[in-house]
Amino acid sequence: MNSRDADTGDASDLQNLRLFHTADHACGYWSERQARDLVLDPGDPRLARAFPFALSWGFRRSGNLIYRPHCQDCRACVAVRIAVDRFAPNRSQRRCLARNADLRERIVPAERDDERFALYRRYLDRRHPGGGMSAHDAEEFDRFLIGDWSATRFLELRDGDDALRALAVTDIADDALSAVYTIYDPADAARGLGTYAILRQIAWAKREGLRHLYLGYWIDRHPKMDYKRRFDALERFDGRHWTPMRDDPLAGDDAP
Repeated sequence: MNSRDADTGDASDLQNLRLFHTADHACGYWSERQARDLVLDPGDPRLARAFPFALSWGFRRSGNLIYRPHCQDCRACVAVRIAVDRFAPNRSQRRCLARNADLRERIVPAERDDERFALYRRYLDRRHPGGGMSAHDAEEFDRFLIGDWSATRFLELRDGDDALRALAVTDIADDALSAVYTIYDPADAARGLGTYAILRQIAWAKREGLRHLYLGYWIDRHPKMDYKRRFDALERFDGRHWTPMRDDPLAGDDAP
């Protein structure tokens, strides 16, 4: 396993990592399609060491798995990241920052408690009714969001009454953050908390002198995924190299 653009250091001791294909399963984005993933050996003791390199190779984490979509007849999922030192919020994002200026942020260990799990359930009930995640219980919360080996933190957003309004699950790598999942109170939909959480993660990465914020996968014109295209300094992975989206003919006419 290697990449010409793996820019996080020496990966020579990871060359013999084993990769597996999953069986076909229902696609989480297109109901009529089947999907499958490429997964790093989940039993390999080097997963924590491999994770920063895997991010630069277009992988991400879910629970204890490091995976990348590898579907037989579809290449719609494109790994994207923000170059944080080049990012500047657009006018809509500046309004989002102002709209949520009353919220306090706190970075805490990745642990489930009653308040966080209740927010998760409210979010899933409104955003994913009847879907594969709709029946997630406390164990599924842990299995999906918290890894046994990963350096993961929760970025909490709380109001003046100290009520939890949003939670951004964030993985920490050597030179980057990776946005795993964001949940927020459905009653606060008008705040744009999904966008606000990404903006706060960008600020966090800048404070720590990190180079990138990974956003997972972008799907062109998909209603649940295309929001990522609205962030400045976005880069896409073509399987070998990261290239700026604004210079990419696949980026469309709505480049920020």
